[in-house]
Amino acid sequence: MPSTAIQNIHYDPSRRVLSVWFVPSGDRYDYEDVEPEIYMAFKAAFSKGQFFNEFVRHRFRYRLVGRGRRH
Repeated sequence: MPSTAIQNIHYDPSRRVLSVWFVPSGDRYDYEDVEPEIYMAFKAAFSKGQFFNEFVRHRFRYRLVGRGRRH
């Protein structure tokens, strides 16, 4: 999953939570009530950063759940 903006993503279908780790901070944010279709499209997207900005950022409630190494 090479991306200059997104380090990693994970989806918990039972809770509908999308976890996103960002480059270069390594911070992890959880996005709530994300549809499985959004996760599948995100996973398949050529540009993870562009997909995130268009379909995830500012569309779902989120919270910081983990600080990366850069803090």
